[in-house]
Amino acid sequence: MTMLDPHDVGLLREGRHGDAFAVLGAHARPDGTAWLAVFLPGAAQVAAASPHDDTALAALQRRDPAGLFEGALPGKVDYRLQVQWADGSQGLLDDPYRFGPVLGEVDAWLLAEGSHLRPFEILGARAREHEGVAGCAFAVWAPNAARVSVVGDFNHWDGRRHPMRLRRECGVWEIFLPGVTAGARYKFELLDRDGTLLPLKVDPYARQAELRPASASVVAPLPPLCPASAQRQRANALDAPISIYEVHLGSWRRKVEQGNRWLTWDELADELVPYAAWMGFTHLELLPITEHPFDGSWGYQTLGLYAPTARFGEPAGFARFVARAHDAGLGVLLDWVPAHFPTDEHGLVRFDGTPLYEYADPREGFHHDWHTLIYNFGRTEVRNFLVGSALYWLERYGVDGLRVDAVASMLYRDYSRQPGQWLPNVYGGRENLEAIAFLKRANEVVGVQRPQAITLAEESTAFPGVSRPPYAGGLGFHFKWNMGWMHDTLKYMSRDPVHRRHHHAEMSFGLMYAFSENFVLPLSHDEVVHGKGSMLQKMPGDRWQKFANLRAYYGFMFGHPGKKLLFMGNEFAQEREWNHDQSLDWHLTADPLHAGVQSLVRDLNRLHRELAALHQGDFVPQGFEWISHSDAAHSVLSFVRRSLDGRSLVLVVCNFTPVVRYGVRFGVPRAGRWREVLSSDAAIYGGSGVGNLGEVVAEDEPWQGRAATLTMTLPPLACVVLAWEPAP
Repeated sequence: MTMLDPHDVGLLREGRHGDAFAVLGAHARPDGTAWLAVFLPGAAQVAAASPHDDTALAALQRRDPAGLFEGALPGKVDYRLQVQWADGSQGLLDDPYRFGPVLGEVDAWLLAEGSHLRPFEILGARAREHEGVAGCAFAVWAPNAARVSVVGDFNHWDGRRHPMRLRRECGVWEIFLPGVTAGARYKFELLDRDGTLLPLKVDPYARQAELRPASASVVAPLPPLCPASAQRQRANALDAPISIYEVHLGSWRRKVEQGNRWLTWDELADELVPYAAWMGFTHLELLPITEHPFDGSWGYQTLGLYAPTARFGEPAGFARFVARAHDAGLGVLLDWVPAHFPTDEHGLVRFDGTPLYEYADPREGFHHDWHTLIYNFGRTEVRNFLVGSALYWLERYGVDGLRVDAVASMLYRDYSRQPGQWLPNVYGGRENLEAIAFLKRANEVVGVQRPQAITLAEESTAFPGVSRPPYAGGLGFHFKWNMGWMHDTLKYMSRDPVHRRHHHAEMSFGLMYAFSENFVLPLSHDEVVHGKGSMLQKMPGDRWQKFANLRAYYGFMFGHPGKKLLFMGNEFAQEREWNHDQSLDWHLTADPLHAGVQSLVRDLNRLHRELAALHQGDFVPQGFEWISHSDAAHSVLSFVRRSLDGRSLVLVVCNFTPVVRYGVRFGVPRAGRWREVLSSDAAIYGGSGVGNLGEVVAEDEPWQGRAATLTMTLPPLACVVLAWEPAP
């Protein structure tokens, strides 16, 4: 006797059945018995057995040589499968098709609605117990697929063996596979709506992946929840000292003697963390560490928004790295990339045979600059995927914040496009309203669910309110990279000092808008690649002058309102351009000039932390006052920084010419002792040692509209920082 329709048999044999759960497993019959059908390619004999004592319940008959067996059971009972394989081996198996749905109704509802805050708890691969049996639940969103199977080490990568159940209410395919444990490799095999077999796809929600060039997803446990930390919230506050060390982990340091290999997470914790803490930085910012197929993208063309890259070890290693950083007093920021994704066929591109994650129209969905795709920000499930990723890193690894790459490319539909290459929004404008709504949503979720965390926008336009809250019309970021300041000041510093008098505004213009956003001053990786040269190479003059210019520039940067960011190697004046395939040139730190720059950055970081005036009022006008911004003839800039309570006062004076200037008078807010806390021209930094003998006394005599007068010597190509000290 048979029960399966020949058509069903053919579809199962060919791996084309779109509803395998309707025919496989045990199904009740009107007479009170049940009919059991199993598909086990390579099986010679199959019998159903009691899961309690392995006693035989029924021998199944071979229905199809491909491995389809069926037979009657004495009712709808629990069972296991006794299998004798063609090679003579035997085994006892749990049938995946005897288990009920994996997703709960509420989860399915929230996924369909696009409001599930933590889809990573439901989708992907979850090693768990289901109906009392240990195994792994797989779930993947692919609403337009005709059939989806999970394939992996556990089923010979055969898509016929484990076709999944479609939850039509949310477009998610699911299955529970008994016995599958953490460490198993897997992908998804999909047929599109026309029945065409697609390239195997990685799991968008995979928590672990193979090391490239292999690309399988790996079953991994959900990292434990990291509790909120009041300490980290204070360290990430707007009025806190924030000095960021930006790092590409693959090239910060390598084991050259061991085949130029990368450091592991634990080695990075042993070497990078103490170095950054010793240098006085407050935060590490890591170029994308999410899984990506191409080293040359530096991680910005990512395919695994939930998986730490396998380049440095397993995910647990990354968790240990973050914990070690926090123990050392360092925050950890991740470069997070929702702006685009690569076109690798095993990734998200046409995931179920349709443009699922990306916009369908290339005028909306393709980046010409990077040859990458753009997420469909208007689709609720895609927004859910992205927002969930943001929350995942903050909650499950305890990172302090996310730097969002290429925000400008998200905000504008015509970004880097010619006329005819883009579509206007519903109002005829160039703004991407869906992307704007997504960014606001992501920042709102982070702000509510993880208030200790921060978000930073790499946004290069004048889009208003980037770092203002959504309720006030802003995008909701905590900080915005000040790209204008970076480009203007680098342009100025690259000029010969004799010409700087004609371009004085390039250094002062940033104060015209300094308090319109919460700015970070970045000297990032983008400025030391693609023929732009290193920071040192940008500086004019002979070797001594190059170093002096760079030291003066760093002094100006740390005195200027805004949080600070230096890319690795900048702190010791790397000479060559950054190469992502090579370690930094650490041997240079043995050279006195390079070591001098390194010492200067250490001291600038120390002052930045110790002097409230240099960080508390970064984003309020009362924290800054020009002394002189118009002395273009001498290329001199001077200003005062104040703490929020006004008790801490710092005077910053920069001389951007190679000329010593004696007896220069400045009007300052208070009379008394102004201690010289730093001079970039100090001999310990490689300078000429011209200075003011450690202090300058301001006389109680009005000058330049201020209460007191201070007369000092300005060293050549140098920045001098003086802190007011009250009388004892």
